Amino acid sequence: PKTMADQAFTLYDLRVETIAGDRPFVCSHEIGSAFEVRGENLHFETDRPFSLYALAAILPLLPAKQRQVGALDWMATDHVIACPDPHCGGRFRISRIGERSFDRSATTVEPLPSDNSWSA
Repeated sequence: PKTMADQAFTLYDLRVETIAGDRPFVCSHEIGSAFEVRGENLHFETDRPFSLYALAAILPLLPAKQRQVGALDWMATDHVIACPDPHCGGRFRISRIGERSFDRSATTVEPLPSDNSWSA
């Protein structure tokens, strides 16, 4: 059986910040408005807007950005995401700002497979 130390894993903390693109904003973005991802939680800055539609486009990428990936994987290199409105010049930079360790047993009740197929 695995020990508690063997069941630890690391996720990156992220910062998602609105930056200027090559065209004017059409949406209500504000340069510098941002939020952070710490573990499974989003932390928004007080009284700074962040577009619901941009958030919906960015959310699927965040779990992958929190994890270590291969050096040639595009997730390791592409850090600027475009606003989902094709007419808007808004861009969102995803930066890794720290690391956080988690214990598997604190994040799921699903047991590890007994055949170690999960470690492939």
